[in-house]
Amino acid sequence: MKMERTKKEIITEYKERKILGGIFVIRNIDSGKILVDSTTNLQGAQNLFAFSKKTGSCGMIKLQKDWTITGKDRFVFEVLEELEKGETQTLKEYKDDIEVLKLMWKEKLANATFY
Repeated sequence: MKMERTKKEIITEYKERKILGGIFVIRNIDSGKILVDSTTNLQGAQNLFAFSKKTGSCGMIKLQKDWTITGKDRFVFEVLEELEKGETQTLKEYKDDIEVLKLMWKEKLANATFY
């Protein structure tokens, strides 16, 4: 028999959930151009990209021209690095760490062609 969770249990689970952010690229597989970005919610970013492809709408201005010309199916979402929020880390500290990671990835990919 399935037991109903209380509101308190649901709130506790939410607060204790693992927060996973990181660095990702959206790559045009025809031109090789990439857009490097960061997020505190990788799953949300992946879901937004999948929704954009499903609906055909491009939510990122920098990609809009190529998205329209080459088509949504010529773009892929790739996670470069994941970073879990530390238990004692504030959201600001976590965002700062992710931004540093983004800069490091841009340096690693310096020879790439960026949007």
